[in-house]
Amino acid sequence: MIPRRTTYLLLLALAAISAAYAVKWTGLTPVPASGVSGTPLTGTAVVLAPVTIDRIRHTIRAVGTLRANESIMVRPEIAGRIRQVWFQEGQTVEKDQLLIELDDSELQAELAQAAAQLKVSRLTYERLKQLDLDGKRYVPKQQLDEVAGALQVSQANHTLYATRLAKTKIRAPFSGITGIRRVSPGDFVGTGLDLVNLEDLAQLKIDFKVPETLLRHLAPGQPIELTTDAYPGETFHGTVYVIDPQVEMTTRSVQVRARIPNPQQRLRPGMFAQVLLTFGEEERALLIPEEAVMPKQNKTYVYLAREGTAQQREITLGTRTRGFVQVLSGLTEQDTVIRVGHHKLQEGDPIVALTEPAR
Repeated sequence: MIPRRTTYLLLLALAAISAAYAVKWTGLTPVPASGVSGTPLTGTAVVLAPVTIDRIRHTIRAVGTLRANESIMVRPEIAGRIRQVWFQEGQTVEKDQLLIELDDSELQAELAQAAAQLKVSRLTYERLKQLDLDGKRYVPKQQLDEVAGALQVSQANHTLYATRLAKTKIRAPFSGITGIRRVSPGDFVGTGLDLVNLEDLAQLKIDFKVPETLLRHLAPGQPIELTTDAYPGETFHGTVYVIDPQVEMTTRSVQVRARIPNPQQRLRPGMFAQVLLTFGEEERALLIPEEAVMPKQNKTYVYLAREGTAQQREITLGTRTRGFVQVLSGLTEQDTVIRVGHHKLQEGDPIVALTEPAR
């Protein structure tokens, strides 16, 4: 049986070897933890980091898909044969600009017939009414009503054919860019057939979802930053303009919509984008490196360096930013946390603090 003293000496030797091994293979230099000098270099090798104070932005990260400000598929309201296509694919068009014209010869004839019938009906009604007013001839009220009814029918028919004739000229409902044409001159198209898509790209919209827990931080007018895989390293800017009044029950999130100016039309509908929404700033926030944080059983901890030993401390986290995380409670700016080497530590374990070489 090995004497206790021998066992203790062996453990000390192993701890010293571990510290020396860490120093050799990490290129780190041992220093006394928490300013304690003369402490033997025995214990777990760790790297420390001070709690720092810095200015941070409170942000929400989300993803979404870009959409055109306005987007439609142009379709005819009446059936007919295409007489003329008045646009080029990819062309910028203005509101009410003529895009496609259908053959209107039959409707022109029907409108002319309706106009002639309307003229006859109006003359008949006016003649009978004038005779009745002058007393030259008694016109029964029933006859006068029938003539008035015929006039109304003629007016309705004329309006109907004029409306149908106007629909042979298919116009842009808003300014935008035409897409790929689906038809050609001479094609017979039915009601509702796809002709061409029209997209307003002067500004785009993006919808993204935010957890309901952050709803209190949302408001119209908040700025967003947007990045896409199509333009790596480049940031676009927009503004929140509407927040859905209803929270989705399945995801417990609320939909937010923002507008992004797109004067050069570099962004396109359908692009996937990452969104960063800023809802506030804090001038003096306590920050620690993210790698120092240890989640455990729905709580969050760090290890502090205290008089050459590790001390566990529960903390509450806030905003994450650039490899650091805000600490809302549990630490002060005088504390020093263990950044590397804390995963196998227990409360009160001896530690050897190492300093990283200058880069």
